[in-house]
Amino acid sequence: MFSYAIYRLPYAKEATLVQQTEGDPAEYFSYAELNDKSGFVVAPFEVTLQQPILVIRPDELQKVSIPIPPSDFSRPIGDERHETGQSTPHSTFPIPLEYTIDFANYHSQLEAGTFSKIVLARCADEQIGDYVKPMELFYRACQMYPRLFIALVETGKSGCWLTATPEILLDGDGQDWRTIALAGTMKLEGEQLNGEGETLRWSTKNIQEQRIVTTYITECLEQFTGDFKEEGPRTVRAANLVHLRSDFTFKLDDHHHIGDLLQTLHPTPAVCGLPKREAFQFIVNNEHTPRRYYSGFMGPLAMDETHLYVSLRCMNIEGDTCHLYAGGGLLKDSTEEQEWAETEAKMETMRRILDHVVG
Repeated sequence: MFSYAIYRLPYAKEATLVQQTEGDPAEYFSYAELNDKSGFVVAPFEVTLQQPILVIRPDELQKVSIPIPPSDFSRPIGDERHETGQSTPHSTFPIPLEYTIDFANYHSQLEAGTFSKIVLARCADEQIGDYVKPMELFYRACQMYPRLFIALVETGKSGCWLTATPEILLDGDGQDWRTIALAGTMKLEGEQLNGEGETLRWSTKNIQEQRIVTTYITECLEQFTGDFKEEGPRTVRAANLVHLRSDFTFKLDDHHHIGDLLQTLHPTPAVCGLPKREAFQFIVNNEHTPRRYYSGFMGPLAMDETHLYVSLRCMNIEGDTCHLYAGGGLLKDSTEEQEWAETEAKMETMRRILDHVVG
């Protein structure tokens, strides 16, 4: 099979199709190997022989118009003024035993002081008809979520993945670069869906979680440049959720070491934890469901510009089954019910796409 990726940047009016017409994507086993590489990157949370970093070679590049949605689907969820904010039937309890076990295991490490933060992720399956094409899901995601980076990727090694993510990992054009610290999550409901979350009050837990990520990114950037600026945090909206976001802009005198910077940044505490190395290994050893390419990153690298996004709000499409992934950052005062509800709210991003197509 030939490999392809199609992506739409936030608020863009058209998508970009990247196709590798011959051979398989290049495989790498260290983010540092991305130095001076070019193509569409698909990186996993954990790099293994079975889950390498993939770079799709842009043999063919094509701009693609995004179809106008039908009349009964005319308002994007980026505006969400037509959303009720009510919970979906998927939010029902009881919480599965596997999640309860994982939460107790993770939380005990926080109480013992092993980690200051750690992210617990999970997977849920949804059935779709064989007639539903991944490209249709991609276009629906573009129509529903204008604020988000939307990408559909398929290779023989990774399988087929769709993401609708708000989180920039690295964005730039050679000299001027930016990244963000995105953490803290609240769900908009009722009249709140008419705004940008400006009336919400953030809990201490959410503020602490975002500050952990901000401090981490500051320490990473200091290893590569002294010329950076931080702005925020501010409340930003992503579908029916809001997050706390701080923006970092910086300059790099030497852009030949982007892979080294990615090696330092990824995975951030927004998808992993602190201390980073210990939290990463604990997740790999203990999480019930392997993350695969969820909470890795993807996007064009050095194809005129670099737009790499963390692979959140995503699903792996296998035949008539969609594997949905979501996670939440745990601190010492986190509760199982609140964290479960947060993952449910995040999975609604993908479930709404499926509901509009197969519902």
